[in-house]
Amino acid sequence: MDTAIIADARGNHQLAPPSGGSRWFWISAVLVAGLMVLMYFRVLPEMAKDWWDDPAFSYGMLIPPVALYIAWLQRDLTLAQPAFPDFRGLWLIFSACVMLLVGTLGAEFFLSRASFVLLVAGLIWTFWGSRRFRTLLFPLVLLLTMVPLPQLVYNALAAPLQLLASSVSGSLVQALGIAVYQDGNVIHLAGISLGVAEACSGLRSLTSLVTAALLVGFLIDKRVRTRVLLVLLSVPVAIGMNVLRVTGTALIAEYNQHYALGYYHSFSGWLVFLAGFGIVVLLAKLLHRWMD
Repeated sequence: MDTAIIADARGNHQLAPPSGGSRWFWISAVLVAGLMVLMYFRVLPEMAKDWWDDPAFSYGMLIPPVALYIAWLQRDLTLAQPAFPDFRGLWLIFSACVMLLVGTLGAEFFLSRASFVLLVAGLIWTFWGSRRFRTLLFPLVLLLTMVPLPQLVYNALAAPLQLLASSVSGSLVQALGIAVYQDGNVIHLAGISLGVAEACSGLRSLTSLVTAALLVGFLIDKRVRTRVLLVLLSVPVAIGMNVLRVTGTALIAEYNQHYALGYYHSFSGWLVFLAGFGIVVLLAKLLHRWMD
């Protein structure tokens, strides 16, 4: 079947849609889907296993259905755009294949997993064109947040956050009149020493809250600058809420060690995230009003 090359209004060369019915479209779709299964039959199940096993990345299970739902909500906008396959999307496909190869050979999970999102973006751009691709840009960006951070980056961020949380919390507890000695990531009280472990660094709530800020910004404001500012503001919000969590744990431990290390310690993580999420929603509404 012959395929013609046409130029759009900006002079970009594109492939004209082939003159064959929907049968050829579905044949192509099945072939592409089969190739993707062969390429990622190990990568995606391993990522799903990390979501299930590691609480720090468990939010990743929610991202794919949410991204698909947002794309479905925007289907009228997407399908209203003309569909002209575009050669420029091949660069994304090529980059995704290189990332998958490098990630597989170098055992770098982040590259191989992120390449899946880049490949999906490249396929949309190549077969549907740039206009439809732009309408699906937010679901694709959101889909990228499902990929866990590289372990090297995660460890590099966790250590400074541990020290920050313990240092600021120690100062706050001391300002409230309680004798405390802070040594690294350990807060020494009169009757107990509290270690701010990696799980208490706040990095889990930070990554979750940044993802939540993306969704809240999408729902409340259509302007890109407002969404970007909201995501940036979610970082200090997450860090501040974690500091309050550690401070509260130290205060409770001073009066009752059993409560501090028992139910409260487990429940406080959810409480901090919900409070941080509420602050992000409030900030989104304020930004939407102030930046009109």
